[in-house]
Amino acid sequence: MKAVRVTEEWQRAGVHYVRTQAMCLGFKIPLEGEFSDDTPEDEYILVMDGIYPVSTCRLHYLDEHTGKIERVATLESYRGKHYGQAGIIEAENWMREKGVTKIYINSRKAALGFYEKLGYTPDYSQVSGSGEFECVMTEKELA
Repeated sequence: MKAVRVTEEWQRAGVHYVRTQAMCLGFKIPLEGEFSDDTPEDEYILVMDGIYPVSTCRLHYLDEHTGKIERVATLESYRGKHYGQAGIIEAENWMREKGVTKIYINSRKAALGFYEKLGYTPDYSQVSGSGEFECVMTEKELA
């Protein structure tokens, strides 16, 4: 297992593969909906199992000290095996290096336990979406 900071186009292709498989095919999200707010400047983490891309997340900066980890996706057969955790930890490290001290993640309610194990605290006053995509904002202070 290796989590990498995406710097090459082939790595970006891996990010798109994971998101298409996990979100578009897995959760029936339209391709346009999954990728409509991506930009060429976005930063990503890609987690590999050997040569295969299996998990990813996008980094977004709200200001110089506040970040948000978005578009977290892991292939279904790799969930529960620490690949998503490796991606979140590498994203936190990269953000920390850039001066970020607080990170937010908007979590599906079904995934809250995953983020809580990583030290994120849910804020139930910030709930959005509905159904399978009812989400709760979580936050974490970086040390």
